[in-house]
Amino acid sequence: MTIFESVARKFDRTGVDPVVWHAPAPPTPTGLLAPNRVLDDPERWQLPSGEGPEDVAVDAEGRVITGGNDGRIWRFDIHGKAMPIADTGGRPLGIEVLDDGRFLVCDAARGVLRVDDSGRVEVLAESAVGRPILACNNSAVGRDGIVYFTDSSARFTIDDHRYDLLEHRGTGRLLRLDPKTGETDLLAEGLQFANGVGLAADESFVLVAETGAYRISRVDLTGPSRGSVSVWAENLPGIPDNMTSHTSAGLFWVALYSPRMRVLDMLAPYPTLRILAANLPEAVQPAPRRAGWVIALDSNGTIVHSLRGGRGSYSPITGVREHEGWLYLGSLTADCVARVPAPR
Repeated sequence: MTIFESVARKFDRTGVDPVVWHAPAPPTPTGLLAPNRVLDDPERWQLPSGEGPEDVAVDAEGRVITGGNDGRIWRFDIHGKAMPIADTGGRPLGIEVLDDGRFLVCDAARGVLRVDDSGRVEVLAESAVGRPILACNNSAVGRDGIVYFTDSSARFTIDDHRYDLLEHRGTGRLLRLDPKTGETDLLAEGLQFANGVGLAADESFVLVAETGAYRISRVDLTGPSRGSVSVWAENLPGIPDNMTSHTSAGLFWVALYSPRMRVLDMLAPYPTLRILAANLPEAVQPAPRRAGWVIALDSNGTIVHSLRGGRGSYSPITGVREHEGWLYLGSLTADCVARVPAPR
């Protein structure tokens, strides 16, 4: 350990313990990935209270469901008017509409929840495979009701996600839950801030976005390679967050929190500098550029749509959902949900 590193660790107040890694050079922003202004002027639906509608789901009647940082679950009608459904008492993130009309909620503070129209909140899992769920983030639900969900980090809560990204130790998990029995099992571990989850249409595989590695990994659920983990899409142009399951058009939509951060990538090989960065006042820490971006990938992991906004557009986009010609967007910090026409 050098003197410089020793001093940095002595004054560290975050507990970060970074490892060396080398970020790939981001893809060239040309062609399909060239900047565009599709997301510059979306229609916005205001939250009545709180902010941060991190994810969005759409029910069979076209109503949008989301949750805010005040713990409330909201449902917007087709005209954008919101009504409260429940209060989780925590911080709802990922949301899915279940076949029976109830909602599956990944709550960063409380774990995997099931919520109904009456406001009843039921905890389905607050620990998994012998370990507390520290950073419950996003999910996908199979036709049989099985829940696939992420626990982003074993080291840091969602509120401290930037420390996990700076540390880059890869302690995230993809888990499977049977709500009927309460049993959980581990599908993948060692993930770099496990985030969005998407199921293939035939449920032969499940995808998980690794925010800290700029990639999406695949876990096979059937066939001779059942249980195997592989990289499905790598070196994404931005920082991936939530994603959708296979749409009827054969797409997986992925929300990009921001374009790639050059400073963060430059710091990647230097753990000591990342310790120092973690201890800077938040106002001067490396920060993402506020510009909206969502992409769609086909079944082979190839990007086929890239919708962007300019600086100051609706952002950071953390949730995306396609429904009947619209893309509905959620954000970790905005005070509204948004929507734009889906590409044809």
